[in-house]
Amino acid sequence: MSRIVVGPFNRVEGDLEVSLELEAGRIQAAYVNSPLFRGFEQILVGRAPLDALAIVPRICGICSVAQSAAAATALADAMGVTPTPNGLLARHLIQATENMADHLTHFYLFFMPDFARPDYVDRPWHPAIAERFTAIKGSAAAEVLPARASFLRLMGFLAGRWPHTLAIQPGGSTRAITAGERIRLLALLREFRSFLERRLFGDALERIGQLASKAELLAWADGRAGDFPAFLKIAGDLGLERIGRADDRFLSHGAYGLFPAGTWQQGKTVAFAAARITEDTERAWLLADQPRHPATGETIVAADKADAYTWCKAPRYAGQAHEVGALARQVVAGNPLLLDLVQRDGGSVMARVVARLQELALLIPAMEGWVQALQPGESFCAQGVMPDEGSGVGLVEAARGSLGHWLTIRRGRIERYQIIAPTTWNFSPRDATNQEGPLEKALLGLAAGEGAPPTIQHVVRSFDPCMVCTVH
Repeated sequence: MSRIVVGPFNRVEGDLEVSLELEAGRIQAAYVNSPLFRGFEQILVGRAPLDALAIVPRICGICSVAQSAAAATALADAMGVTPTPNGLLARHLIQATENMADHLTHFYLFFMPDFARPDYVDRPWHPAIAERFTAIKGSAAAEVLPARASFLRLMGFLAGRWPHTLAIQPGGSTRAITAGERIRLLALLREFRSFLERRLFGDALERIGQLASKAELLAWADGRAGDFPAFLKIAGDLGLERIGRADDRFLSHGAYGLFPAGTWQQGKTVAFAAARITEDTERAWLLADQPRHPATGETIVAADKADAYTWCKAPRYAGQAHEVGALARQVVAGNPLLLDLVQRDGGSVMARVVARLQELALLIPAMEGWVQALQPGESFCAQGVMPDEGSGVGLVEAARGSLGHWLTIRRGRIERYQIIAPTTWNFSPRDATNQEGPLEKALLGLAAGEGAPPTIQHVVRSFDPCMVCTVH
């Protein structure tokens, strides 16, 4: 048996290495290393609780709103504050804007360029894909970057700025929307809808949202122009529905009041209970202890620890590894298309990409409805008092999946702050029972080493990792 290290990966936010044990050119074991420790949980200890709203967005520049929303929700829980209806709608819009921009960026700039590589030069679709998706030089980037920039103008109206907005507060949003701004928000959404329908899908968003099975999806895509149909052609040719499967256990905190919280495995959806989450540090460069609930968790460095191979903790739900992300959100929500894909082929590379793109088609119409539901002139933020003693939990959904913040306040200061990010779930190491994390499981059996196709890259990128969030 031989051992190789794959990484660092390009087009991944942060640092990532994967150690692979190979036999006969195939992966027998994978060890995912998040090599960058940043210490945000320690930085927060001893600070005023509201300081979290300025500090945690700096964990990441591309999902800073999700961190803000989780912190604000945890603080609201500690304060006993309920956001106003306008404030809640504004937060949904701010979070959805960031998440949908992330989905677009992942597909066009992170994921699809791998198919423009010379490895696929003998495939009939390669010339067109190389012209469209080659990094920097492809025609897609020239269209997508302006469309994304225009879409993110929503943040100026909704949040004042992006990234690292301070508009999201425990009681809602500090950025009240006027009647005139509401019209401009709708115009920006319609402009973005036009781009998606014209270039990504080649069809109306509502039609994409109605696709209900794999057979219906493939029949819809057959002969159709658009970047999503082009991906489905590649997926069918390379068998992307047959690779990247982990344990088919999915978890979601619920999002936007639109997608419910829950877990799913073996065909059954079960109600979510945050009390069942634990963090295991057995294989992390952190002080070993019994698995703890994050409300009582610690992050204490043990850099010389034997048998450790990552800074990432191993989150578990009811003692089991769970996958999070757009696919998990949609499976837990009972989305018929994604349920059919998972029940047929499991949680695959193809299913994860389809989930993100169908979520785009589902969320843009929902955002149009939220804008129309805003009531200019009414309050966007409820007021409250920060307690000297208390605790709170903030559970939200980032683009990449379930994000949780747990804080404890003592004597008016933060005593403990713990974070579990989506990639912490998906790229977790083995735990004390030697149970692999989702990516470690998804890589097993793949061809690797010299001369192997770039299948590993497809699987890794299908999870859309954000490594800077993984260990905060």
